[in-house]
Amino acid sequence: MSEVVYTAIGLATLLIGFSMGLATARMLYLVLSLVLGGLVGTWLNIEGGILKLGNVLRGWSVRIPWVARLDAAGEGENGARFARGFLDASVLFCVGAMTILGCLQAGMEGKYDLLLIKSAMDGFVAILLAATMGLGVAFSALVVLLYQGALTLGATWVAPVITDLMLSEIKGVGGVLILMIGFNLLQIKRISTANFIPAILFALAFCVVDPWLQPFVVAP
Repeated sequence: MSEVVYTAIGLATLLIGFSMGLATARMLYLVLSLVLGGLVGTWLNIEGGILKLGNVLRGWSVRIPWVARLDAAGEGENGARFARGFLDASVLFCVGAMTILGCLQAGMEGKYDLLLIKSAMDGFVAILLAATMGLGVAFSALVVLLYQGALTLGATWVAPVITDLMLSEIKGVGGVLILMIGFNLLQIKRISTANFIPAILFALAFCVVDPWLQPFVVAP
């Protein structure tokens, strides 16, 4: 049963990743961002840091009796699955363009339509992920709270500088990150997804200098 759920979620994640990745308007920016971001993230060992954080959270959580019982029943001898569930769920819930658009809309206009839709989608996916990856998925809520909360509060300052090109490139890079999670779930290839998170920053940097790079990247 667990393998069936993993396969179903993995395939659905690949579909989401492909649909998002194709939104990129500058394929060259996407490739360069992934290469440079992956190199920087690997050098910084971002994934290792997040996994350590996941293990720290597990250590705190098991002090709660009912959490300890769940952990003992589902995590086995170590917290590797807890940390991996925390990492994959955090990345999956935070890299989508809907997150950014929803936070900007909520912060600037007081409209929560997109965030509510995203919450419903994430809640359903979280149930499926938790069924196979354990209690760590629930703790991704902390990352979502900090990330989306900060973006919503800062929407007044961020919104004027966010362009359509930036949104498309964030969505493109985010789609590739989600593809990596899909490959991991299907056990096609073990990819250190979090090490590629800096690619989003590189994509934004390329968008900033796009007016000067257009003659080289846009066909006449």
